Amino acid sequence: MKKYISIFFLSLICFSLQSQEDKEPKTQPSKFLENFYYTVNFGGIFYPFTNDNLIDGYKTDTFSRNYFSGRIGFGYKLKEDLALQFGVIRPAAWFKYDNINNIGYDRSVWVNAWYLTLKKSINLTEKLSFFAESGAANVTRIGFSINDEVIYPDAHFGSFIYGFGFNYKLSERWRLNLNGTFIPKRPSQNQPSISQTTFGFEYHIQKIDKKLALAYANDKKYFFPKNILQVSYGNSAIGFGVNRFFGMSLKVGNFESFGIPVFWVGEVKAAQSFSITYQRLAFRTQKLFSLDWGVSVTYFNTEATNENVFAFSIFPTMRFYLLRKKGFDMYTNYSVIGPTFLTVKNIDKLNTGPKTTFQDTMGLGVFFGKNRSYNAELRIMHYSNGNIFPQNSGVAVPIQFTFGKTF
Repeated sequence: MKKYISIFFLSLICFSLQSQEDKEPKTQPSKFLENFYYTVNFGGIFYPFTNDNLIDGYKTDTFSRNYFSGRIGFGYKLKEDLALQFGVIRPAAWFKYDNINNIGYDRSVWVNAWYLTLKKSINLTEKLSFFAESGAANVTRIGFSINDEVIYPDAHFGSFIYGFGFNYKLSERWRLNLNGTFIPKRPSQNQPSISQTTFGFEYHIQKIDKKLALAYANDKKYFFPKNILQVSYGNSAIGFGVNRFFGMSLKVGNFESFGIPVFWVGEVKAAQSFSITYQRLAFRTQKLFSLDWGVSVTYFNTEATNENVFAFSIFPTMRFYLLRKKGFDMYTNYSVIGPTFLTVKNIDKLNTGPKTTFQDTMGLGVFFGKNRSYNAELRIMHYSNGNIFPQNSGVAVPIQFTFGKTF
């Protein structure tokens, strides 16, 4: 599955690179991108863990279940009614066994699934369609131990995944989604079934009329940078509150998991970080959205052992423009699963997994100055293998203060 992830996103970047040679404006997607879409869904996830999953001699009377979950993915239309889909299913917070054996032990079970499916759609009306999907899932479970005794072991296995749902077409670009997704139980791994129901949207990149594309490209009213060169610095003295909020793990009052589950944190904490990033425009709409490809080099040292690590990444970035004013343009950006090489394996002596991993970033920024020549951004970062393997402690990089130059 890791191979497919790398191929999928490297293909996206390569096709975006190829599109730079096109004579068509960036307001017209490449042949690859015009069949590309992404989907974001939130809803409930259900897996019936019980005391039967634990070894003899251990049990609890209560469980903490957080049903809220997300499903984030990408798709490529092979035909108008047939698509290849790739993405991840994960809960916002993990299933927890409370007060095991009534001696104060609280332990969590982590479950994460990456999927690759074929989706077949059937039109019911002009706007409403029914779909079914099936394919393969890479399921990872991180169990737990008590006093060095494994009570529920880790597991990593491939599984069949299937689902169905409805799409409602709001426009050529936007569709609403209602999904039901299922992964069967795996008795050999002592793993119960996983089912998820979510609601969300799809955004489809569309080819438009050539004259309209040229008009958008020549319209100077809305700024889109062709190239951005950025330098960033971060320090853990500011804390990891923003990382935890967007990873829905911020403790506020009686809430143990306050926030929004759209990002990740990590057991390894970066003390200081420094990044150099280059991004180039691949596609944009008239006003609100752009897709860039980028490369970056990041250095960080860790809080726990002061270990020095370099990360070399390539990545796609989605940029959404929130506010356009006379003196500035404000945006938010989101980048996931950027193939990355780390110079250190198992950082801080934790099981962070192999050196080949992925980079995720999320930011809020502005373009300002004459001709929008300058850029300022606040950015959080994360490195992990996305629970493709049980060894995935992850790296959290706190807010970086970024300054950039457009050209």
